[in-house]
Amino acid sequence: MVTIMPRIVLTGGHAGTTAFAIVEEIVKRKKAWELFWIGPKSAVEGKNIPTAASLILPQYGVYHHPIIAGRITNKWTRWSLPSLFKIPIGFIQALILLIKIKPKVILSFGGYAAFPVVVTGWLLGIPVIIHAQTVVVGLANRFSAFFARKIAVARGESRELLPKNKTVLTGNPVMSAIIKVGAKTKIGNPPTLYITGGSTGAQRINIVVEDILPSLLNDFNVIHQTGELDYDRFLKLKENLNQNLREKYEVQGFFDAREVWQIYKKADMLISRAGANTLSEILITKRPAVIIPIPWVTYDEQNKNALYAQKAGIAIVLPEDKLTPRSLLDAVYKVKNNWRRMVASADTKIAQLDSLAAAKLTDLLEGIL
Repeated sequence: MVTIMPRIVLTGGHAGTTAFAIVEEIVKRKKAWELFWIGPKSAVEGKNIPTAASLILPQYGVYHHPIIAGRITNKWTRWSLPSLFKIPIGFIQALILLIKIKPKVILSFGGYAAFPVVVTGWLLGIPVIIHAQTVVVGLANRFSAFFARKIAVARGESRELLPKNKTVLTGNPVMSAIIKVGAKTKIGNPPTLYITGGSTGAQRINIVVEDILPSLLNDFNVIHQTGELDYDRFLKLKENLNQNLREKYEVQGFFDAREVWQIYKKADMLISRAGANTLSEILITKRPAVIIPIPWVTYDEQNKNALYAQKAGIAIVLPEDKLTPRSLLDAVYKVKNNWRRMVASADTKIAQLDSLAAAKLTDLLEGIL
């Protein structure tokens, strides 16, 4: 008699590292589950840039299926109208894939690409778990809540916006290698500054960093994850630096999520956007940071994430409308000068919660299976 392995669909917009943390936990438990990922074709609207999930998850036996997903945008751009026309295409593709895969459960990490998978899964009678990674529940997860069997939240504040009978606090899953990095007891000499805008980079931050890079390199080693769009420009900039500064500057368009723990091992502090995954990593590793939230995200989600980290004592928030070469330099040196105090006083409750989140979410999957 042939035993058919249970199939699980993972889905989301920009949740590659979160999904990878769950896959790690499933592998650790030696579960005989077949895993599938359904997500957007590209990491950036209108650009042929692969997502982190498409690059990493297939290497761990996860079958990757891209879909053309559309969304309703907050502000009108040249991509807004094409994006609207993509919405029905995403639902049709999701329906076809789910009929073909026949999963026992769907785990969604939110985002516009996950919504058609959640809705069509519900129509097909497939149990859905959604995970809300941020302090403020995103638009896709708010709509998805109706269709979910269980709703896992990373932060307790999120429960106020969701059906209480479905909601459970799990924390935000973080890769095991990041959890093992641990806090530093003293700052490096010179300190190492890690600049990241997430897997796709942050062009607004890069523009300002370009102006102050020689000044930063006088006092810091700099590891800069630029995103693929700006990588060539910063590589040329590195080539034009004098040799002493060039040796202190490491630039990459994209870091493999499995290698990011090595960056945190080197880093003493960060300049970063306020993505939920990066903030969880900052809190767990106790790496003080200058956080520059994206201002146009729905429900001011990134700003509220950033203020959460600032309240925890590990970050200084620099709003994008106040981002200048001078203000960024001032914020970086403020973190450097207060590094010891920020590390010592950082709240550890959130880090402890996130360290156990992958196990808790996997428990939810097991419970439904």
